[in-house]
Amino acid sequence: MRIGFIAMSGVRAWSDELNRAGLTMPGVIERSKVIASMPTLSLLTLAALTPEDVEVEYHEIRDLRREGMPERAFDLVAIASQSAQIHDAYAVADHYLARGTLVVLGGLHVTSMPEEALEHASAVVIGEAEPVWGRLVEDYRNDSLARRYRAGEGEEFSLSEAPLPRYDLLEPEKYNRLLVQTSRGCPHRCDFCASSILLTRKYKLKPVERVMAEVRAIKEVWDHPFIEMADDNSFIHRGHARELCRAMAPERLKWFTETDVSIADDGELLDLMREAGCREVLIGLESPSRGGLDGIEGKRNWKLRQLTRYEQAVIEIQSRGIAVNGCFILGLDGDTEETFDAVVEFAERTGLYDVQITVLTPFPGTPLYERLLEEGRILEPGAWQKCTLFDVNFVPQNMTPERLQRGLLETAERLYTDEALKRRRDKFFSQLRSRGMRSPFEATA
Repeated sequence: MRIGFIAMSGVRAWSDELNRAGLTMPGVIERSKVIASMPTLSLLTLAALTPEDVEVEYHEIRDLRREGMPERAFDLVAIASQSAQIHDAYAVADHYLARGTLVVLGGLHVTSMPEEALEHASAVVIGEAEPVWGRLVEDYRNDSLARRYRAGEGEEFSLSEAPLPRYDLLEPEKYNRLLVQTSRGCPHRCDFCASSILLTRKYKLKPVERVMAEVRAIKEVWDHPFIEMADDNSFIHRGHARELCRAMAPERLKWFTETDVSIADDGELLDLMREAGCREVLIGLESPSRGGLDGIEGKRNWKLRQLTRYEQAVIEIQSRGIAVNGCFILGLDGDTEETFDAVVEFAERTGLYDVQITVLTPFPGTPLYERLLEEGRILEPGAWQKCTLFDVNFVPQNMTPERLQRGLLETAERLYTDEALKRRRDKFFSQLRSRGMRSPFEATA
């Protein structure tokens, strides 16, 4: 038996104008470069959960139009895709189905739109795949594959049982970073967020010893790895965070993660992160204004309450030598045309090392999508190819869709010039000097 794990990767903006401007995903290291796609950790994990007597292969399709349809022969194919590439994923699925190969689709989009996905699949996995994968493979062997697989009561997956992902299936030279997951979920539950909170309601931690086993496995296939933590919000649990950083420090790694501004309150943790090799954190600031933040978390409004601390938090983190990639969402209901200037001014004042700007994106399965659909503000329902974080597919509250798209481009032009980048990074280095510290970027150059 041979299973092919196929990842649809390398999402780019749908609009040609946006692509010409260089707006791509994930855009974390340098906005204007085409970043090597990351491998899909979920598929590498399922490969590890596959019985040893089954032959497995991992493949990626980054541009179906250029690469064409895959011609590998498999008994079963498992395909994962983000919403923006789901139509390409369906085309690949249809290609294999036509050849008599059984196809399984899963992931965030399929969990949100299972009936749609079933039009292109032998079976779909709804929610977390780990608890049901073994059963699915066994059903295939017994010629009794079901149409839907979903973890039942009492089958909640624990990260303490996570297998070692099959990093050995990768060609590391294709990537500029590899993924390690240390947690799953996020307590903030923003209405626009299409992340693992759609798969699980619980915030989960992976034991540090299991994380370190994955780190060492990566080092076996890549001498000097750059690691990204595949977490929605790392370091919510401070005890776990400290233990993890202390364990990582001797490995002499460079790594990146996503977190929130609350880490700025914990000087000890920031010091441990720096010593453990943290080079940058992406923080979802979302908006520099009260109007933009109000209501994005329903009744909780945690981020709104942090707004007055945003600037000091950025300075506090960066003065430890950890760069902040501040992520802003343009087009939130409280945003006006003044928001574009406010984002640029915030980046300049704080010296954000990197800035990531996106537009509000109504992903399927999110409260945002349901609300905008009910309000008649989705321009093209089902146009998943526009779920890129850059293409506008809704009517903003306080401007036209065209003005929002133009504002994204104009803001990008102001943020990403060589001069603007130099000003912000000069400020970053001055923040370091204020503490008598040397930049880790200089130390590893």
